[in-house]
Amino acid sequence: MDAWEIAARECVRNTYASYNHAGDRFRIADLTACFAENGVLEIKGGAVATGRAEIVELLTGSRSENPSWVPQIRHFIANVVFTSVTPTGIESAAYFQVLTQRGLDHWGRYRDALVPVDGDWLLAHRLVAVDSAVDGAWYDGPVSGR
Repeated sequence: MDAWEIAARECVRNTYASYNHAGDRFRIADLTACFAENGVLEIKGGAVATGRAEIVELLTGSRSENPSWVPQIRHFIANVVFTSVTPTGIESAAYFQVLTQRGLDHWGRYRDALVPVDGDWLLAHRLVAVDSAVDGAWYDGPVSGR
């Protein structure tokens, strides 16, 4: 493996972590900065948002103004695998689980395509597939069931 590929893989891992840390803190602008300008966020069985402005709308418009409770939320990712790595694009996948102060909330998979932008690797397309959620989960979106 060449040095550029090692560096690119680490940049992808940093993008994953930055996305999840921003999401956990409800910092939507920071989360959308993990996407290329025309990046796509797709929820399997649900909405598709193209471009940072639409991603902001998707993530901020999906819940009521006054939810019954606002969770402390933590995303955890595991088993990051790189299915294709070239100097112009990377395809990767990972498992995720989301915990709140009530415990495990929902879990699933990311399938990603990333592109190099000004020294970073940003999401060109993220497919989020939520495999399942616990009864009474904070997450209220579509569940793919695999």
